[in-house]
Amino acid sequence: MAAMNSTKGRIVVAMSGGVDSSATAALLMEQGWEVVGVTLQLYDHGAAVCRPKTCCGSKDIHDARAVADALGIAHYVMDMESTFQADVIDPFAESYLRGETPIPCVLCNQTVKFRDLFQVARDLGADALATGHYVRREDTAQGPVMLKGIDPTRDQSYFLFSVTRSQLDFLRFPLGGMLSKDETRAIALRHNLPVATKRDSQDICFVPDGDYAGLLERLRPGAILDGEIVHVDGRVLGRHAGIVHYTIGQRKGLGVGGGAPLYVVRIEAETRRVVVGPREMLGRSLIRLRAVNWLGEDEGEDVALEVRVRSTRPPKPARLTRHGDGTATVFLDQPEEGVAPGQACVFYRGERVLGGGWIVSAQ
Repeated sequence: MAAMNSTKGRIVVAMSGGVDSSATAALLMEQGWEVVGVTLQLYDHGAAVCRPKTCCGSKDIHDARAVADALGIAHYVMDMESTFQADVIDPFAESYLRGETPIPCVLCNQTVKFRDLFQVARDLGADALATGHYVRREDTAQGPVMLKGIDPTRDQSYFLFSVTRSQLDFLRFPLGGMLSKDETRAIALRHNLPVATKRDSQDICFVPDGDYAGLLERLRPGAILDGEIVHVDGRVLGRHAGIVHYTIGQRKGLGVGGGAPLYVVRIEAETRRVVVGPREMLGRSLIRLRAVNWLGEDEGEDVALEVRVRSTRPPKPARLTRHGDGTATVFLDQPEEGVAPGQACVFYRGERVLGGGWIVSAQ
Protein backbone atom coordinates (compact mmCIF):
# COMPACT_ATOMS: atom_id res chain seq x y z
CA MET A 1 0.00 0.00 0.00
CA ALA A 2 1.50 3.27 -1.08
CA ALA A 3 1.78 5.92 1.63
CA MET A 4 -0.07 9.17 1.11
CA ASN A 5 1.06 12.62 2.16
CA SER A 6 -0.11 13.06 5.73
CA THR A 7 0.77 15.17 8.73
CA LYS A 8 -0.75 13.05 11.49
CA GLY A 9 0.08 9.50 10.43
CA ARG A 10 -1.95 6.55 9.22
CA ILE A 11 -5.40 5.81 10.59
CA VAL A 12 -7.74 2.90 9.86
CA VAL A 13 -11.42 3.77 9.65
CA ALA A 14 -14.06 1.09 10.25
CA MET A 15 -16.28 1.72 7.22
CA SER A 16 -19.75 0.18 7.44
CA GLY A 17 -21.08 1.78 4.27
CA GLY A 18 -23.21 4.26 6.20
CA VAL A 19 -22.99 8.02 6.31
CA ASP A 20 -21.39 8.16 9.78
CA SER A 21 -18.33 6.06 9.01
CA SER A 22 -18.04 7.62 5.55
CA ALA A 23 -18.07 11.14 6.99
CA THR A 24 -15.51 10.00 9.56
CA ALA A 25 -13.11 8.98 6.80
CA ALA A 26 -13.64 12.27 4.95
CA LEU A 27 -13.19 14.37 8.09
CA LEU A 28 -9.96 12.62 9.04
CA MET A 29 -8.60 13.24 5.53
CA GLU A 30 -9.37 16.94 6.01
CA GLN A 31 -7.46 16.85 9.28
CA GLY A 32 -4.33 15.52 7.62
CA TRP A 33 -4.48 11.77 8.29
CA GLU A 34 -3.58 9.07 5.80
CA VAL A 35 -6.86 7.17 5.85
CA VAL A 36 -7.26 3.46 5.17
CA GLY A 37 -10.81 2.07 5.06
CA VAL A 38 -11.61 -1.40 6.37
CA THR A 39 -15.03 -3.02 6.03
CA LEU A 40 -15.89 -6.16 7.97
CA GLN A 41 -17.95 -8.87 6.30
CA LEU A 42 -19.85 -10.14 9.32
CA TYR A 43 -22.68 -12.38 8.15
CA ASP A 44 -24.08 -14.19 5.14
CA HIS A 45 -24.91 -11.27 2.89
CA GLY A 46 -26.68 -13.47 0.38
CA ALA A 47 -29.19 -14.53 3.02
CA ALA A 48 -29.83 -10.98 4.23
CA VAL A 49 -33.12 -9.40 3.29
CA CYS A 50 -32.70 -5.77 2.20
CA ARG A 51 -35.40 -3.64 3.73
CA PRO A 52 -35.64 0.03 4.73
CA LYS A 53 -34.06 0.99 8.07
CA THR A 54 -31.77 -2.03 8.19
CA CYS A 55 -28.07 -2.59 7.76
CA CYS A 56 -28.03 -4.63 4.56
CA GLY A 57 -24.80 -6.59 4.15
CA SER A 58 -23.73 -6.75 0.50
CA LYS A 59 -25.05 -3.28 -0.35
CA ASP A 60 -23.16 -1.80 2.59
CA ILE A 61 -19.89 -3.31 1.39
CA HIS A 62 -20.57 -1.91 -2.08
CA ASP A 63 -21.32 1.52 -0.60
CA ALA A 64 -18.18 1.51 1.53
CA ARG A 65 -16.08 0.66 -1.52
CA ALA A 66 -17.76 3.45 -3.51
CA VAL A 67 -17.00 5.94 -0.74
CA ALA A 68 -13.37 4.84 -0.60
CA ASP A 69 -13.12 5.30 -4.37
CA ALA A 70 -14.65 8.76 -4.11
CA LEU A 71 -12.14 9.75 -1.44
CA GLY A 72 -9.22 8.09 -3.21
CA ILE A 73 -8.23 5.96 -0.21
CA ALA A 74 -7.20 2.32 0.12
CA HIS A 75 -10.03 -0.02 1.11
CA TYR A 76 -10.02 -3.58 2.39
CA VAL A 77 -12.82 -6.05 3.11
CA MET A 78 -12.07 -8.50 5.91
CA ASP A 79 -14.03 -11.77 6.23
CA MET A 80 -15.04 -12.00 9.89
CA GLU A 81 -18.12 -14.15 9.36
CA SER A 82 -17.08 -17.17 11.46
CA THR A 83 -15.83 -14.96 14.28
CA PHE A 84 -19.02 -12.90 14.22
CA GLN A 85 -21.08 -16.09 14.37
CA ALA A 86 -19.17 -17.41 17.38
CA ASP A 87 -18.76 -14.18 19.33
CA VAL A 88 -21.99 -12.31 18.56
CA ILE A 89 -24.76 -14.34 16.90
CA ASP A 90 -24.48 -17.51 18.99
CA PRO A 91 -24.30 -15.63 22.34
CA PHE A 92 -27.26 -13.51 21.16
CA ALA A 93 -29.32 -16.66 20.64
CA GLU A 94 -28.30 -18.27 23.93
CA SER A 95 -29.03 -15.06 25.84
CA TYR A 96 -32.59 -14.89 24.49
CA LEU A 97 -33.18 -18.54 25.37
CA ARG A 98 -32.05 -17.79 28.96
CA GLY A 99 -34.83 -15.21 29.19
CA GLU A 100 -32.45 -12.25 28.82
CA THR A 101 -32.59 -9.21 26.55
CA PRO A 102 -29.22 -9.17 24.75
CA ILE A 103 -27.39 -6.26 23.11
CA PRO A 104 -25.42 -7.71 20.18
CA CYS A 105 -23.98 -4.31 19.20
CA VAL A 106 -22.01 -4.19 22.46
CA LEU A 107 -20.69 -7.72 21.90
CA CYS A 108 -19.69 -6.77 18.36
CA ASN A 109 -17.79 -3.73 19.62
CA GLN A 110 -16.18 -5.80 22.36
CA THR A 111 -15.00 -8.61 20.10
CA VAL A 112 -14.96 -8.21 16.33
CA LYS A 113 -14.38 -4.44 16.24
CA PHE A 114 -12.29 -3.56 19.26
CA ARG A 115 -10.34 -6.80 19.38
CA ASP A 116 -9.98 -8.20 15.85
CA LEU A 117 -10.13 -4.90 13.96
CA PHE A 118 -7.49 -3.54 16.34
CA GLN A 119 -5.14 -6.26 15.16
CA VAL A 120 -5.96 -5.52 11.52
CA ALA A 121 -5.18 -1.84 12.09
CA ARG A 122 -1.85 -2.66 13.69
CA ASP A 123 -1.02 -5.10 10.87
CA LEU A 124 -1.62 -2.23 8.44
CA GLY A 125 0.85 -0.06 10.35
CA ALA A 126 -1.80 2.33 11.62
CA ASP A 127 -1.22 4.85 14.38
CA ALA A 128 -4.90 4.84 15.36
CA LEU A 129 -8.31 3.31 14.65
CA ALA A 130 -11.40 5.46 14.11
CA THR A 131 -15.13 4.69 14.12
CA GLY A 132 -18.23 6.73 13.45
CA HIS A 133 -19.60 6.40 16.99
CA TYR A 134 -21.03 9.50 18.60
CA VAL A 135 -18.80 9.67 21.67
CA ARG A 136 -15.82 11.86 22.51
CA ARG A 137 -12.28 11.02 23.48
CA GLU A 138 -10.24 13.55 25.43
CA ASP A 139 -6.59 13.41 26.49
CA THR A 140 -5.92 14.28 30.12
CA ALA A 141 -2.94 14.17 32.47
CA GLN A 142 -4.17 10.75 33.61
CA GLY A 143 -4.55 9.48 30.05
CA PRO A 144 -7.43 9.47 27.54
CA VAL A 145 -11.00 9.51 28.84
CA MET A 146 -14.32 8.82 27.13
CA LEU A 147 -17.11 11.41 27.16
CA LYS A 148 -20.71 11.36 25.98
CA GLY A 149 -21.43 12.61 22.48
CA ILE A 150 -22.35 16.30 22.38
CA ASP A 151 -25.74 15.54 20.81
CA PRO A 152 -27.71 13.69 23.54
CA THR A 153 -30.08 12.22 20.94
CA ARG A 154 -27.18 10.46 19.20
CA ASP A 155 -24.85 9.70 22.12
CA GLN A 156 -23.64 6.09 21.76
CA SER A 157 -21.54 5.78 24.90
CA TYR A 158 -23.90 3.12 26.29
CA PHE A 159 -22.73 0.73 23.57
CA LEU A 160 -19.03 1.35 24.25
CA PHE A 161 -18.81 0.69 27.99
CA SER A 162 -16.50 -2.28 27.44
CA VAL A 163 -13.73 -0.28 25.71
CA THR A 164 -10.57 -0.74 27.76
CA ARG A 165 -8.01 1.91 28.70
CA SER A 166 -5.45 0.57 26.23
CA GLN A 167 -8.04 0.46 23.44
CA LEU A 168 -9.15 4.01 24.20
CA ASP A 169 -5.55 5.14 23.77
CA PHE A 170 -5.61 3.82 20.17
CA LEU A 171 -9.16 4.92 19.28
CA ARG A 172 -10.49 8.13 17.73
CA PHE A 173 -14.14 9.26 17.49
CA PRO A 174 -14.27 12.28 15.16
CA LEU A 175 -18.07 12.62 15.20
CA GLY A 176 -18.55 12.89 18.95
CA GLY A 177 -18.46 16.67 18.85
CA MET A 178 -21.12 17.01 16.15
CA LEU A 179 -24.15 19.01 17.28
CA SER A 180 -26.52 17.10 15.00
CA LYS A 181 -26.70 14.48 12.24
CA ASP A 182 -27.07 17.35 9.77
CA GLU A 183 -23.43 18.30 10.44
CA THR A 184 -22.35 14.76 9.64
CA ARG A 185 -24.33 14.70 6.40
CA ALA A 186 -22.86 18.09 5.48
CA ILE A 187 -19.37 16.56 5.55
CA ALA A 188 -20.51 13.75 3.23
CA LEU A 189 -22.16 16.26 0.89
CA ARG A 190 -19.06 18.44 0.86
CA HIS A 191 -17.08 15.47 -0.46
CA ASN A 192 -19.84 14.34 -2.84
CA LEU A 193 -20.04 10.96 -1.16
CA PRO A 194 -22.65 8.60 -2.63
CA VAL A 195 -24.08 7.79 0.83
CA ALA A 196 -24.70 11.39 1.93
CA THR A 197 -28.47 10.92 2.00
CA LYS A 198 -28.50 7.23 2.94
CA ARG A 199 -30.91 6.26 5.73
CA ASP A 200 -29.60 5.30 9.14
CA SER A 201 -29.70 1.59 9.94
CA GLN A 202 -31.95 0.93 12.93
CA ASP A 203 -32.37 -2.82 13.21
CA ILE A 204 -29.79 -5.43 14.19
CA CYS A 205 -27.64 -6.05 11.13
CA PHE A 206 -28.01 -9.84 11.09
CA VAL A 207 -31.79 -9.67 11.65
CA PRO A 208 -32.68 -7.36 8.74
CA ASP A 209 -36.33 -8.38 8.70
CA GLY A 210 -36.75 -7.85 12.45
CA ASP A 211 -37.88 -11.45 13.01
CA TYR A 212 -35.81 -12.42 16.06
CA ALA A 213 -37.90 -15.51 16.78
CA GLY A 214 -37.48 -16.73 13.21
CA LEU A 215 -33.70 -16.34 13.46
CA LEU A 216 -33.60 -18.17 16.79
CA GLU A 217 -35.68 -21.02 15.37
CA ARG A 218 -33.17 -21.39 12.52
CA LEU A 219 -30.20 -21.22 14.89
CA ARG A 220 -31.67 -23.45 17.61
CA PRO A 221 -34.39 -25.61 16.02
CA GLY A 222 -37.01 -26.70 18.52
CA ALA A 223 -35.63 -24.53 21.32
CA ILE A 224 -38.50 -22.02 21.34
CA LEU A 225 -41.24 -23.60 23.42
CA ASP A 226 -44.56 -22.28 24.63
CA GLY A 227 -45.44 -21.73 28.27
CA GLU A 228 -47.66 -19.95 30.75
CA ILE A 229 -48.28 -16.27 31.34
CA VAL A 230 -48.70 -15.99 35.10
CA HIS A 231 -49.78 -13.10 37.31
CA VAL A 232 -47.51 -12.26 40.26
CA ASP A 233 -50.34 -13.47 42.52
CA GLY A 234 -50.08 -16.95 40.98
CA ARG A 235 -53.05 -16.89 38.59
CA VAL A 236 -52.46 -18.38 35.14
CA LEU A 237 -53.72 -15.78 32.68
CA GLY A 238 -52.88 -17.47 29.40
CA ARG A 239 -50.13 -18.99 27.27
CA HIS A 240 -47.30 -17.62 25.16
CA ALA A 241 -45.45 -18.89 22.08
CA GLY A 242 -41.96 -18.55 23.58
CA ILE A 243 -40.13 -16.40 26.15
CA VAL A 244 -38.03 -14.90 23.33
CA HIS A 245 -41.02 -12.68 22.50
CA TYR A 246 -40.84 -10.85 25.85
CA THR A 247 -38.62 -8.47 27.79
CA ILE A 248 -38.80 -7.00 31.29
CA GLY A 249 -41.10 -3.98 31.40
CA GLN A 250 -43.01 -4.93 28.25
CA ARG A 251 -46.69 -3.96 28.22
CA LYS A 252 -47.90 -4.37 24.64
CA GLY A 253 -48.48 -7.71 22.96
CA LEU A 254 -49.00 -9.74 26.13
CA GLY A 255 -52.26 -11.25 24.88
CA VAL A 256 -53.92 -11.00 28.29
CA GLY A 257 -56.00 -7.86 27.81
CA GLY A 258 -58.76 -6.68 30.09
CA GLY A 259 -58.56 -5.05 33.49
CA ALA A 260 -55.68 -2.90 34.73
CA PRO A 261 -52.52 -2.64 32.56
CA LEU A 262 -50.02 -5.45 33.12
CA TYR A 263 -46.27 -5.51 32.50
CA VAL A 264 -43.66 -8.26 32.26
CA VAL A 265 -42.13 -8.35 35.73
CA ARG A 266 -39.77 -11.30 35.25
CA ILE A 267 -39.05 -14.17 32.88
CA GLU A 268 -38.47 -17.64 34.31
CA ALA A 269 -36.58 -19.48 31.59
CA GLU A 270 -36.38 -22.85 33.36
CA THR A 271 -40.16 -23.13 33.74
CA ARG A 272 -40.86 -21.10 30.57
CA ARG A 273 -43.10 -18.76 32.55
CA VAL A 274 -43.64 -15.09 31.78
CA VAL A 275 -44.66 -13.38 35.02
CA VAL A 276 -46.73 -10.20 34.73
CA GLY A 277 -48.00 -7.65 37.23
CA PRO A 278 -48.90 -4.00 37.81
CA ARG A 279 -46.41 -1.27 37.00
CA GLU A 280 -45.46 -0.72 40.63
CA MET A 281 -43.91 -4.21 40.60
CA LEU A 282 -41.26 -3.12 38.07
CA GLY A 283 -39.12 -0.91 40.31
CA ARG A 284 -35.63 -2.23 41.09
CA SER A 285 -33.08 -0.60 43.42
CA LEU A 286 -30.29 -3.20 43.52
CA ILE A 287 -28.58 -4.51 40.39
CA ARG A 288 -25.91 -7.19 40.18
CA LEU A 289 -23.37 -7.02 37.36
CA ARG A 290 -20.73 -9.24 35.80
CA ALA A 291 -17.74 -8.56 33.50
CA VAL A 292 -17.36 -5.03 34.85
CA ASN A 293 -15.04 -2.65 32.99
CA TRP A 294 -13.83 0.33 35.04
CA LEU A 295 -12.46 3.42 33.25
CA GLY A 296 -12.29 5.73 36.25
CA GLU A 297 -9.43 6.47 38.60
CA ASP A 298 -8.72 4.35 41.68
CA GLU A 299 -11.43 5.67 44.01
CA GLY A 300 -11.81 2.58 46.15
CA GLU A 301 -14.46 -0.10 45.89
CA ASP A 302 -17.48 2.10 46.74
CA VAL A 303 -18.14 5.18 44.61
CA ALA A 304 -20.99 7.58 43.85
CA LEU A 305 -21.89 8.06 40.18
CA GLU A 306 -24.80 7.83 37.73
CA VAL A 307 -25.90 4.71 35.86
CA ARG A 308 -27.89 4.06 32.71
CA VAL A 309 -29.73 0.73 32.60
CA ARG A 310 -31.12 1.02 29.05
CA SER A 311 -29.72 2.85 26.03
CA THR A 312 -32.74 5.17 25.89
CA ARG A 313 -32.79 6.01 29.61
CA PRO A 314 -31.13 9.04 31.22
CA PRO A 315 -28.43 8.27 33.80
CA LYS A 316 -29.68 8.09 37.40
CA PRO A 317 -27.75 8.63 40.69
CA ALA A 318 -26.43 5.47 42.32
CA ARG A 319 -23.62 3.96 44.35
CA LEU A 320 -21.36 1.30 42.86
CA THR A 321 -19.60 -1.36 44.87
CA ARG A 322 -16.96 -3.21 42.87
CA HIS A 323 -15.89 -6.69 43.91
CA GLY A 324 -12.55 -8.31 43.22
CA ASP A 325 -13.88 -10.94 40.81
CA GLY A 326 -15.09 -8.60 38.06
CA THR A 327 -18.60 -8.37 39.50
CA ALA A 328 -20.27 -5.35 41.07
CA THR A 329 -23.43 -4.25 42.84
CA VAL A 330 -25.31 -1.05 42.01
CA PHE A 331 -27.55 0.65 44.57
CA LEU A 332 -29.88 3.13 42.88
CA ASP A 333 -31.02 6.21 44.80
CA GLN A 334 -34.49 5.76 43.28
CA PRO A 335 -35.93 2.55 41.78
CA GLU A 336 -35.68 2.07 38.02
CA GLU A 337 -38.22 0.20 35.89
CA GLY A 338 -37.50 -2.36 33.20
CA VAL A 339 -34.09 -3.48 34.49
CA ALA A 340 -33.48 -6.56 32.33
CA PRO A 341 -30.77 -9.25 32.58
CA GLY A 342 -28.66 -9.21 29.43
CA GLN A 343 -28.73 -5.44 29.13
CA ALA A 344 -25.83 -3.19 30.14
CA CYS A 345 -25.53 -0.94 33.17
CA VAL A 346 -23.20 1.90 32.17
CA PHE A 347 -21.45 4.22 34.63
CA TYR A 348 -21.17 8.00 34.27
CA ARG A 349 -20.07 11.04 36.20
CA GLY A 350 -21.44 14.02 34.40
CA GLU A 351 -20.21 13.83 30.81
CA ARG A 352 -17.53 11.24 31.53
CA VAL A 353 -18.03 7.52 30.88
CA LEU A 354 -16.63 5.42 33.73
CA GLY A 355 -17.28 1.96 32.27
CA GLY A 356 -20.06 -0.51 32.92
CA GLY A 357 -21.06 -4.14 33.21
CA TRP A 358 -23.63 -6.72 32.14
CA ILE A 359 -26.83 -6.98 34.20
CA VAL A 360 -27.20 -10.41 35.82
CA SER A 361 -30.16 -9.75 38.11
CA ALA A 362 -32.07 -7.01 39.90
CA GLN A 363 -34.21 -6.84 43.01
